[in-house]
Amino acid sequence: MSELTGKKALILAANLFEESELLYPLHRLREEGAEVTVASPQGAKVTGKNGYGPMGVEAAIEDASANDYDVLVIPGGFAPDRLRAHDATLELVRAFDTAGKPIGFICHAGWVPISAGIIKGRRATSVSVIKDDMVNAGTDWVDEEAVVDGNLVSARTPADLGPWLKALISTVRAA
Repeated sequence: MSELTGKKALILAANLFEESELLYPLHRLREEGAEVTVASPQGAKVTGKNGYGPMGVEAAIEDASANDYDVLVIPGGFAPDRLRAHDATLELVRAFDTAGKPIGFICHAGWVPISAGIIKGRRATSVSVIKDDMVNAGTDWVDEEAVVDGNLVSARTPADLGPWLKALISTVRAA
């Protein structure tokens, strides 16, 4: 039996997502036995920042509920700038956090927890160009490949995908 058999994961997507930061978690979580759903605003097809797609998704973020999933994954790229302006996304992130369910985010995806108001007083990392945003939001920002603070699991860049997914899978398994 795989480590995440019976677990359900939700990956958020919007146009200009970083392909590796969406596709690697999608496949790794499935390899571990998780049922993975990709959701976007209004369930619209999305295209990656390097042209991958259009990629179909299985659900609309507006219809997703934290009660139906065990883990939330937010890829980076430029999609987080769109997701952070989407009220249903922010409500969903808050619901996952309130429930203490794992939330994985990488690179620019730190913008989403910032806008959801869940990052203050928490330890996390991100791509260095949004370090000031993270710090100004009250994050104890550190320059490490994967950072776990309770239910939050963050990473800097695609170079950190392996350690990030190992930490996220461990966090989901322990939840």
